Amino acid sequence: MLSIEICAGAGGQALGLEQAGFEHMALVEVDPLACATLRNNRPGWNVIEGDVKLFSAGNYRGIDLLAGGVPCPPFSVAGKQLGHDDERDLFPEALRLVGECNPKAVMLENVRGIFHPKFHGYREHIKNCLERLGYACVWHTVNVQDFGVPQHRIRSILIALKPKFINRFSWPVGGNPSLPTIGELLYPDMASGGWEGAADWASRADGIAPTIVGGSKKHGGADLGPTRARLAWLKLGVNGAGVADAPPRPGFDGNPQLTVNMVAKVQGFSPEWRFVGRKTPAYRQVGNAFPPPVAKAMGIAVYEALSAKKHVSAEVWHHFASLSWPGRNHDQLPVNVSGQRAHSLRAPHTRTFSFRSTEPWRCPILRDSQVLLRPQRGVAEDLWKR
Repeated sequence: MLSIEICAGAGGQALGLEQAGFEHMALVEVDPLACATLRNNRPGWNVIEGDVKLFSAGNYRGIDLLAGGVPCPPFSVAGKQLGHDDERDLFPEALRLVGECNPKAVMLENVRGIFHPKFHGYREHIKNCLERLGYACVWHTVNVQDFGVPQHRIRSILIALKPKFINRFSWPVGGNPSLPTIGELLYPDMASGGWEGAADWASRADGIAPTIVGGSKKHGGADLGPTRARLAWLKLGVNGAGVADAPPRPGFDGNPQLTVNMVAKVQGFSPEWRFVGRKTPAYRQVGNAFPPPVAKAMGIAVYEALSAKKHVSAEVWHHFASLSWPGRNHDQLPVNVSGQRAHSLRAPHTRTFSFRSTEPWRCPILRDSQVLLRPQRGVAEDLWKR
């Protein structure tokens, strides 16, 4: 399925949606360093560097998903909560783009502060606008811990779907009983510089992280948040007054600081995802990101609502593809009902595929599943003929 994303930042939501099976046609972001992060990690993505107010979605009419993490400061309890009166509020631009591209689904992420009673009228206004555009809306909060992210972080998610899809949508249920502690998660990083105290530190860092706060260009720097957050980090044996350039070295004494890469792990990024820029802007990209595991879970729920198909991960498909069974031609991948060759397995670590069985391919494991491996198709066909 195809998507466009606004306010893409450093790619937390984009990465999660990619893992859920969406292929990004465009990612719009105004910050040059965040754009560089996106391009550096995914050279094939169409990253549009510029103000979303100047972006038109008319060329993407009929796309599957419009997603975005519109700026949080207008609604954050850490700010003045000016809401619609804040110049950084981009909900009106998101609604404009929905009208321009008429996607099948919309997914907009923000802080839970938007559920403050003072914003009730504004939330209803946004929902009413989407309903007039032909959508049914669901707007809830999610706790990132429920999706494996070891952090006290609650986000709001607005899902809007065309009415024919809304009954297929199920809000993803998390509930991860095996969250790692900060010590368990970050011990390899803390020990990587040769620090002898890493194991002892890890045993003391036996809880999960407070909310990571990235700040904005107006406020915030390379530290782990306001006073209350720093005190919570101190209980975990972490000095939250700054962000380190490197893990502690041999002979280090005291409470270590986290590096940008460590904070990224706490946000749910994989170690391979690298952030461009010096320490402060790189940390800000991490802190303002939507945790990829949560974006993936929400993306799968939207994907399944739009397709009425269950997901099979790329890793599972590659396992099946490696098996032998009578009559299998090992030189070919399965074809779909129209005879097109399925050839979109080039990135198994990032792709998720949906299947429906029209031909069991003589595979006993897949015979009773509802699967169809979707091939890559031309953009024009996906946008105009679906």
